[in-house]
Amino acid sequence: MLTSVEEELGTPKQPRNQHSQQSGAPNSLANTRAIFGQPRLQRTKPIIWCAAIMCFIFSLVLIFFGIATLILYLSMKPRNPTFDIPNASLNVVYFDSPQYLNGEFTLLANFSNPNRRIGVRFESLNIELFYSDRLVSSQTIKPFTQRPRENRLQSVNLISSLVFLPQDVGVKLQRQVENNRVNYNARGTFKVRFNVGLIHLSYSLYSTCQIEMTSPPAGDIANGKYQCAKQ
Repeated sequence: MLTSVEEELGTPKQPRNQHSQQSGAPNSLANTRAIFGQPRLQRTKPIIWCAAIMCFIFSLVLIFFGIATLILYLSMKPRNPTFDIPNASLNVVYFDSPQYLNGEFTLLANFSNPNRRIGVRFESLNIELFYSDRLVSSQTIKPFTQRPRENRLQSVNLISSLVFLPQDVGVKLQRQVENNRVNYNARGTFKVRFNVGLIHLSYSLYSTCQIEMTSPPAGDIANGKYQCAKQ
């Protein structure tokens, strides 16, 4: 009777599975959020923490050594070694033909370390002899070490054998030999290293010396005229 009355009054029927759908909706929403929504929080692995700590310590060590090196460098104030030519001799100059030079030139190189507490290592040394901007001879010197305030004299023998010179340059040289005044340029290229405790600083030095010589066979420095300059 009641059912028929409800049907007559127009009371809507509710589906039987409505309650089950409503109860299942929160679970499906939670699953969707878990998959597409908020990411799961993961703990940082211990190896990553160790790597980060090691990088931080390494950075601090680099900064410390950089500051210590700067302080040590400023306290020492290293100065560049010097190079000059106190003596030289022009032994032979002659031409096999108008354009091919033969000659022998000997110079005395003086290397000085002006530093009071720093040693210097000359790792490579090369001396070149030029006439009128033309290379006529070159010679290397064996590496050596200088203690603080030490001077070193090194004899360097430069031989020219059948070196080609343009005709005008050859004529110029012959005239200078006849006038008893021959002008040469000696250029030195050096790689030096400073030893400041455990710190090593390496760089290159360049020096040029202008030398006026008398003619051979005497061939001495004319009136002591030579001038060296750093580059």
